[in-house]
Amino acid sequence: MRRKLLSAGLILVGLLVTPGLALSQTAQENRTLIVSGQPGQAPVIQKNGKSYVDVEALARLTNGSLSFKGNQITLTLPASTASTPTATPPASQPANSAFSKDFLKAGIETMAVIREWRGTLVSNIQNGYPVSNDFVAGFRDQAVKNLRFAYVAVATDSDRNAYQLLSNEVDNMQKFSNNILAAYQNMQNINPDTLKEDPLLQQILSCARSLVSMAASGQFQDDGSCH
Repeated sequence: MRRKLLSAGLILVGLLVTPGLALSQTAQENRTLIVSGQPGQAPVIQKNGKSYVDVEALARLTNGSLSFKGNQITLTLPASTASTPTATPPASQPANSAFSKDFLKAGIETMAVIREWRGTLVSNIQNGYPVSNDFVAGFRDQAVKNLRFAYVAVATDSDRNAYQLLSNEVDNMQKFSNNILAAYQNMQNINPDTLKEDPLLQQILSCARSLVSMAASGQFQDDGSCH
């Protein structure tokens, strides 16, 4: 059936089924069809002043396909690369290293409470003032509240990483505060000079400096001070 439909197996090139077709002539009786942008060529036969090319060869040359229905032959050509929009790769996503605005605000407020909590405790020890659970409860509750706000505001990888360090700072401040409360409840005198050598307080101070530096730069940088 296919051979019958093709009959002579030729198609009229003069119909110009696709742009970019050209005839190359090496002799009057011997021509070839070349499709611009495509490798290879197809032989052309001239008859009665007209040029013919085998439809199968044309399909191969143009990377097209043939379909047969009744007495019709359909040549389907691939979409022209000129009319097909070139897919543009998405721009590289910036490194997710910046803090989100809401997290940075909540983080700064949490650090401010910790700084006041720490400073008040140290000041009371240095001046011999009493320290009670009710005294530190306000600082503790506010620090936990601000830390919760920071957790809810986490939106970037930097937020998530910094939150863990901020949470460590709150935990260490709570431990330090509990140590001071326990000493007062046991009627132990606390020498203010020993605070300079207290490892937990020194870690709290180092972590605070690290967190302040990160907040100022707007970038997450873990120097190990808050672990």
